[in-house]
Amino acid sequence: MARWLRILFVIAALAAPAPASAQQTLTDTLSFLLINRSIPTGDFTRDELAAASMRDAIIGLLQAELGTVPLASPAGGFTYRLDPDLGIYVRTSDSFGPFFVERSLTGGRGQYAFGLGYTQSEFDNIDGRTLTDGTLVATASQLAGEATPFDAETLTLRMRTRSATFTAHAGLTDRFDVSVAVPFVRVSFSGERLDTYRGITFEQARAVGAASGIGDVVVRGKYNVWRQAGTGVSVAAEARLPTGDDENLLGSGEMIITPRVIGSAELGLLGLHGSFGYSIGGPSDALDLGAAVTVAATSRVTLVGEFLGRRINEGGRLIDVTEPHPALVDVTTIRLSAAPEATSRALVSGGIRWNVGGRGLVSANVLRPLSTAGLNARWVATVTFDYSFGG
Repeated sequence: MARWLRILFVIAALAAPAPASAQQTLTDTLSFLLINRSIPTGDFTRDELAAASMRDAIIGLLQAELGTVPLASPAGGFTYRLDPDLGIYVRTSDSFGPFFVERSLTGGRGQYAFGLGYTQSEFDNIDGRTLTDGTLVATASQLAGEATPFDAETLTLRMRTRSATFTAHAGLTDRFDVSVAVPFVRVSFSGERLDTYRGITFEQARAVGAASGIGDVVVRGKYNVWRQAGTGVSVAAEARLPTGDDENLLGSGEMIITPRVIGSAELGLLGLHGSFGYSIGGPSDALDLGAAVTVAATSRVTLVGEFLGRRINEGGRLIDVTEPHPALVDVTTIRLSAAPEATSRALVSGGIRWNVGGRGLVSANVLRPLSTAGLNARWVATVTFDYSFGG
């Protein structure tokens, strides 16, 4: 047994670290890093299947994150309606509304808004497993009776996204709005794959990649079915167009259609908002829920708290697959793989919307995940500026 282990160790040690410079896309580069295994498990087919499954899961989760990440509502913070008695447009709410959860109120006929937002995130865990500290085990071999593997390959991944999103909104009637959001995205990552045998560590692979470009464009329409002052019910539909380059992880690569029902109750300075939607297409169909509380702290400041929930029908999750080594007695092989399972995600958001003057609005908020499913960043910060105008 000891002789076989020494032979396997020598083979692994002779595998020189391989560069990823020849790869063309971020998908290629990630594939290089995730599939480049060096521990001889005696079963190449299972190694290949497990590595491909893990690669597809991580890439799919990142694409799903970019393709379904909540965008700030492009409807603007000001809502108006023509008062027939006065013959002028008057504001219908003291609040500037939530960030991500739509409210039932529409902007009003002839009301327009433009906005620019900036969002950044750094993903540090996937399915509760840390990505950045080198503890993510991809493949390991363990002797019977020992508490830890004698040979283990570990991954380190540092993934970052930056996006600037341009939004435009138009009130076509008092009850019907249309809007569009155009994101410009930059995705970058770096990673290493290390093999540690009996406390001695060798680098097996290293990869760095970055890509920039337009993301998935979002087109929305909303119709106010019923309203009374700031309270009402609306129906909406959203289409995420596959304009982002999915090979470079700038988009999901598929169209996503989301019909949605929205309800709001504004009771003086306090506003309660909720939405229910179902996304069709993309990496997986998904159920979306949103709830928000707004407080008009002053005539120029609105405080916002939100909850966002999402159940992805085929989100998938990472799992450890343990099997006996086919050639070595009392040696167990552990492979990181993926299982196609439904996953649920939950996030909370808090922030402020401030009327800086005229009809200009500055918003700042932070998203934080409550669940560990999927690919997660500890914090996701967003800053937006909106300007509204019209009759």
